[in-house]
Amino acid sequence: MTRHYFGTDGIRGKVGEAPITPDFVMRLGYAAGKVLASDHSTLAVGENPVVLIGKDTRVSGYMLEAALQAGLCAAGVNVRLVGPMPTPAVAYLTRALRLQAGIVISASHNPFEDNGIKFFSATGQKLEDATEAAIEAEMLNPMKTMTSRDLGRVKRIDDAPARYIEFCKSSFPFDKDLRGLRIVVDCAHGATYHVAPSVFHELGADTIAIGNQPNGSNINQECGATSTAALSMAVRRHRADYGIALDGDGDRLMMADANGIIYNGDQLIYVIARHRQQKGKLKGGVVGTLMSNLGMEHALKRLGVPFARARVGDRYVLEMLAERGWQLGGEASGHILCLEKHTTGDGIIAALQVLRALRESGESLAEYTADMKMYPQTLLNIPVVSRVDMEHELIRQSVNEAEAVLGETGRVVLRASGTEPLIRVMVESANADCAKKEAERIAVAVKAAAA
Repeated sequence: MTRHYFGTDGIRGKVGEAPITPDFVMRLGYAAGKVLASDHSTLAVGENPVVLIGKDTRVSGYMLEAALQAGLCAAGVNVRLVGPMPTPAVAYLTRALRLQAGIVISASHNPFEDNGIKFFSATGQKLEDATEAAIEAEMLNPMKTMTSRDLGRVKRIDDAPARYIEFCKSSFPFDKDLRGLRIVVDCAHGATYHVAPSVFHELGADTIAIGNQPNGSNINQECGATSTAALSMAVRRHRADYGIALDGDGDRLMMADANGIIYNGDQLIYVIARHRQQKGKLKGGVVGTLMSNLGMEHALKRLGVPFARARVGDRYVLEMLAERGWQLGGEASGHILCLEKHTTGDGIIAALQVLRALRESGESLAEYTADMKMYPQTLLNIPVVSRVDMEHELIRQSVNEAEAVLGETGRVVLRASGTEPLIRVMVESANADCAKKEAERIAVAVKAAAA
């Protein structure tokens, strides 16, 4: 299916440039209202559908929130506002409040200058391709504002943070706590700044919050899951037991041990999988992506845990989990899906699953992951201004040459980003120098093909 606006995680772009403009977002809100709220089977006669809107801490969120409200209300949809809230919180609240849809205004880990729109269905899950296609098709039709009597209305949900905090805590065993642990929580100056520290504090941890002073422009800026040096330094400075880094909208997780050593999504997924297998509670296997480290695949194999690779993007991990009837999966970038706990990736809930494993085992992160030897990876991001033909002769030749060099000891993954104008080159090898050399060679070919 060809999508004109939707990428792998909603619609994103630079604010002020198509499609992230007020007029486009208003039309998007109208079209989404028509499509997402089209099933009135659960509504009383004359009752308007209701859609929840949350956002991260970007200053552009105010503008886009107003535009969405206008479009939804024009379509006869009531709106519930929760202000800055993590993406997984919107998914949860949409489902818990029995609403027709949820919308998040966020560009996740992207720079402050970007923003985007993500959607959740009534079940708290990301939209299927067919639904996104229907929204795009509806945008081709003219807006027909409802009569004044039938316009949507807007209300704010003031207790949304407290509801979500309790939901996160419920994913941790009721008879256990985090007393005696000192934990640094880096909120990336994003949407978790007022909820994440409270979750860990209320479970008994001595919690130190950093990256919790958003000013509208500092989201993800040298902090959070995409820039973990701040977390590593803070853990050592405060002599903490663990560090937790979330991204701007709270759906990614990285962690640090007491030495400030960072553990990525692959390593944390392994921790959760190993613990669940030991407890006899791992349903099926684990789904990773094309970017998942070979070290995780091999370590899971030694445990006898099945492993499968999906396309890059947590939506594709979710689809494969559903197809196989499994519950655990995610990405090295920190998207971790624990489907028996939540319908979508949630950094806070994933962190709690890791902490549970470590508390019950009595082992450190280093000890619990000792059997997982990570393969060196080189990842290069090549900026592009237009679509690049991945089958271009120069690119294909460079990839073939790299694969011949790597043999059975490495991999090449070449793909276009679904959220940014980039071509991502990843080379994995048992030899770090080899991975770097081959990635740089492919990058030269990509630049030449894109010229």
